[in-house]
Amino acid sequence: MKKTLYGLTLLASLISANVMAHQEGDFFMRAGLASVIPNDSSDKILGSDKELQVNTNTQLGLTFGYMVTDNISVELLAATPFSHDVSTNLAGLGDIGKTKHLPPTLMAEYYFGEPDATFRPYAGLGLNYTVFFDEKFNGTGSAAGLSDLSLDDSLGLAANIGFDYQLDETWSVNASLWYADIDTTATYKFTSGGVTTSHSTDISIDPVVLMVSVGYKF
Repeated sequence: MKKTLYGLTLLASLISANVMAHQEGDFFMRAGLASVIPNDSSDKILGSDKELQVNTNTQLGLTFGYMVTDNISVELLAATPFSHDVSTNLAGLGDIGKTKHLPPTLMAEYYFGEPDATFRPYAGLGLNYTVFFDEKFNGTGSAAGLSDLSLDDSLGLAANIGFDYQLDETWSVNASLWYADIDTTATYKFTSGGVTTSHSTDISIDPVVLMVSVGYKF
């Protein structure tokens, strides 16, 4: 019984003990899973009442940060390229193409609480620059007469909230929720009856990015 009480007391002391989390001058990085969940809408396409949609994708997410003060940081979000299906309900086509993108996002963040707090929530604002590449129509899109898909890059505002839970002086776990204002214009060609016409469609992707990661401070 005494051993059990001693063990519980020791565990409680370890959990309650403060460790130095992020403080002025620290660099830190995080790595984990990041899911881009579009909240998309677009102009109507090809004279119909249908839109273009972009699906959800999950990739390896990375963040790199520097504590300017005990409470203020700058942080860069990066990731391996996200790959999205482009689809439409026009004539029941479904998936008609694919695109990849990289969404580097630079944030200024405020960390609440003291630097020795085990649990530190934060919130930030910044800018997102999304680079689209490898845009193309698949067999379904090509068979429908679509070709030459291209998406413009996007610059927009971004915001995030999250928290770090410090495991020891170096390691932490993190969960964060990001929002990015991503607007692009899709240009493409449509061939029907031997006549080819050029078209453009404005798309608002505006995704929420959910990330769960492990952090390392150095």
